[in-house]
Amino acid sequence: MTFSTNALSNCHPCDPMLIINADDLGRDAATTDAILSCYAKRRITSTSAMVFMADSERAAGLALTSGIEVGLHINLSEQFSGSSLPTRLGEHHRRICRFLKASKYALLVYHPGLRDAFRYVFEAQHAEFVRLYNREPSHFDGHQHMHLATNMLLQHLMPAGARVRRSFSFRAGEKSLINRAYRSAVDRCLARRHRITDYFFSLTQHFAPDSLKRIVEMAKCASVELMTHPARADEYAYLMDKGIPAER
Repeated sequence: MTFSTNALSNCHPCDPMLIINADDLGRDAATTDAILSCYAKRRITSTSAMVFMADSERAAGLALTSGIEVGLHINLSEQFSGSSLPTRLGEHHRRICRFLKASKYALLVYHPGLRDAFRYVFEAQHAEFVRLYNREPSHFDGHQHMHLATNMLLQHLMPAGARVRRSFSFRAGEKSLINRAYRSAVDRCLARRHRITDYFFSLTQHFAPDSLKRIVEMAKCASVELMTHPARADEYAYLMDKGIPAER
């Protein structure tokens, strides 16, 4: 089933809406093509682009032609695969990757020794996005959600007032009290400087019809983001074969 897309630039994040965002545009050609195929069928409303990756240049051209809303998918955890990577950027990025991948709890830790590296790597990606798209990102999120690393938050690297992806939403009992308390603290921190949705979910965790129906119903009175990865065969098949059960 298709649905009416919401132009993010015309909507305040507190307005009731369902944002269906596809991550990883530009990571490689197959990912880009899968995302834009979903957009052509009106299965998604927006995408988040990676820069300094193998398909970043081509992806930008195709996205601009299609008219899709594009945000910056901040990459702090996967090696850049683009052919023309500045040496200093590569060095700083590798240091951050080693730190964040050393432990699943690393993103919770503020690393003062990487303060300059985080700033440099974020600003380089932001500038490259503007070069490729000739405009500011419509929103910011992160590869493997590393935009929520403590250094990113405490250093206030993402522009004030920008739309930024919140942490995952869970009902009482779905996660531990400590887990939910941490996510709540992160969301409060984000909300002080940025515009965030009321809820955030991942398609891969909500394939069940009843679960998706609940998300669609929530979007009638709240702002909801549903994250998708069309490069994954199961998500691409679901989006293209069934779509999200929203109203036409």
